[in-house]
Amino acid sequence: MEKINLIATTTFGLEAVVKRELMALGVDDIHASDGKIEFTGDESTIVKTNMWLRCAGRVWIKMGEFKAVTFDELFEKTKALPWGDWIPVDGKFTVVGKSVKSTLFSVSDCQAIVKKAVVEKLKQKYKVDWFDETGAEYKIQVSILKDVVTLAIDTSGSSLHKREYRADAMTAPLKESLAAAMVLLSYWRKDRILLDPFCGSGTIPIEAALIGRNIAPGLNRKFASEEWERIDPALWKQARVDAYKAINYDCELEIYGSDIDPEAIEVAKENAIKAGVDDCITFEVKPCQDIKLMGDYGVLITNPPYGERLGELKEVENLYRALGRIMADNTTWSTYLITSMEYFEKLFGRKADAKRKLFNGRIKTDYYQFYGPRPPKKQ
Repeated sequence: MEKINLIATTTFGLEAVVKRELMALGVDDIHASDGKIEFTGDESTIVKTNMWLRCAGRVWIKMGEFKAVTFDELFEKTKALPWGDWIPVDGKFTVVGKSVKSTLFSVSDCQAIVKKAVVEKLKQKYKVDWFDETGAEYKIQVSILKDVVTLAIDTSGSSLHKREYRADAMTAPLKESLAAAMVLLSYWRKDRILLDPFCGSGTIPIEAALIGRNIAPGLNRKFASEEWERIDPALWKQARVDAYKAINYDCELEIYGSDIDPEAIEVAKENAIKAGVDDCITFEVKPCQDIKLMGDYGVLITNPPYGERLGELKEVENLYRALGRIMADNTTWSTYLITSMEYFEKLFGRKADAKRKLFNGRIKTDYYQFYGPRPPKKQ
């Protein structure tokens, strides 16, 4: 079977996490670079990666890559690609684009030329002069970086971080994909306690519960490529059957989420119900300063306020100090925290064992990691 070239996009800093996810799914020939991971597979790989990738943005089919510094080059090289392998005669397609440090800097012109080239190629294949575009959607992306053009078709539709459980994201939401990555980058395992004392609408506790129960993140949503002629509907049906079978309903999880905002906690509870994990998360209204760490060897993972709004800074500094004191009194616990505040360690009272640059939306942050001791091995 002919191999399909694929790309999983991700936010900067999460490439290694997505690469590990792909390896766990049995994907071959993986190459990571800034913001994307390239790999190969077949139609079933498209289905499986969309269903299971927790930390990626989208899965794309890489149609081609070439250098172009003139519009003629862009047109001819785009037209040379096998668009008809994927887009049927009634396919509805749009072109989106971006250009960075390239001679062809006008994105709208590049989009128009790519659209025209694809239409010309499909006219040749289907021997028609007009396309109704009444069928499934195919979003093509033209991406130009330093004069190198990459053309790809989006298989996911809406971004993979949209799991369909989040009714209301409250203010300053943490994307589900980043929350999942924070959990996967930590030492938390399903037999350890997890606490998020700034849980907001519950994204970190819910993503941890989905990981602990082995619930596929894409189980309750639709994907653009489900409507495509080339991908057998039976592949999607089987992927969902397999995903349901893979759920570990017997797994006992001890996950806690708290927040000072009662409205946020109500939303978190609703979201947990929609995600099917409300039975393993305890949510409560509580200021961070009042949290009590139950048990030993627990893991605190959180996205606190950053003090970016006017007048919040002193309050946030005091929160970080209070959290540092609480964690200092519980030496078996580990702490994982994301913030844009560059002097966080000073307030927390301890230097991080590791930190990793991540982007929370457009905000450049550090993911601070403070390791507690590992739990003793069970006899």
